[in-house]
Parts: sequence; C-alpha cells; structure tokens
Amino acid sequence: MAVYTGVLYQALGWSTLSPAARKRGESAVAIISAKYGVVRPTYKIENYKEKINNKALAESVAAALDPIKTSLIVDCRSSTYKTVWKSPVDITVEIRVSTVVDGVRTVITHMSKKTRGEITRWLLQSRGVAKTPEDLYAIVSEKYPCALTPSDGVEPWVLEVIAV
Repeated sequence: MAVYTGVLYQALGWSTLSPAARKRGESAVAIISAKYGVVRPTYKIENYKEKINNKALAESVAAALDPIKTSLIVDCRSSTYKTVWKSPVDITVEIRVSTVVDGVRTVITHMSKKTRGEITRWLLQSRGVAKTPEDLYAIVSEKYPCALTPSDGVEPWVLEVIAV
C-alpha cells in the first residue's frame, strides 16, 4: 500500500515509471514528510495523518538536505512546507503553477500539486538532466507553457508553469 497517495503522487505515478526513471528518482527526489522528515520514494514508512510542525522538523531536514551537493534543486513543495527548510536561492527553482482565466493569469493551489507531480515525472523521464535553471526551463517548456524568473539573491528562481 502506498503511503503518499495525494494528487501530486498520483500524477507522478512512481510505480509506472520506467526502471531508469525510478533509478534516477531514488537519488534525485527528496520528500519532506510531516512525520519522518526527509524520505526518498523507495523508503518504507507507515501510513500516517499528521500536520507538519516546521519548527520541530527544521533541524533534521536541514541535516539531511544541506550536505547534498547538487547543481540544481527543483522545489515542488507546497506553501505549508516552505518554512521547514531554506534551500540555497542561487541553485533553487521553485515551481509555481498558474492558469489563465478570461485572459488573466491566476495562481492555482490544490490542482497545482497535480501539475508539480506531472513535472517531476516529466523530468525523471527526460533524456536530459537539468543542471541549470535554463536547462529546467528548456525541458519543462517542451510540455508546458512557462516562464523563468531569475533569483534576486533573496528569493529563489521561479518557473511559472501554465497548467493546460
């Protein structure tokens, strides 16, 4: 039985990924669990219902994530999880999802999880590996209309994806 069953994880479809995509995801995908801190997609954990206590988890999450050496962090966290860990702004790209209603761009919340799951799946299945924000934009823009905004040194890069 899967622990994570929400719309993001359904859109990711971990069990239906190719073996190569799952192998990539085993080391590239980190999930911040409200109960367990940082876990990977293959970790065996029990089902739980728990609200995140960002302050209580901050130290253990930082201890798990800070040492990771990577050229790019694709941040698909929902706003509830944003304050549990401060990622390096220069190499982080936050995924924000919008839609266009009557010609006006509008941020969407709940269904943005589905799009973030689809983007994660797309990245894991991609022939290329995004090493820079521009690489990420190139890969994601093959599937979604999007816009990349550089970091201002305080906030991370933002890839705004228009859900279709």
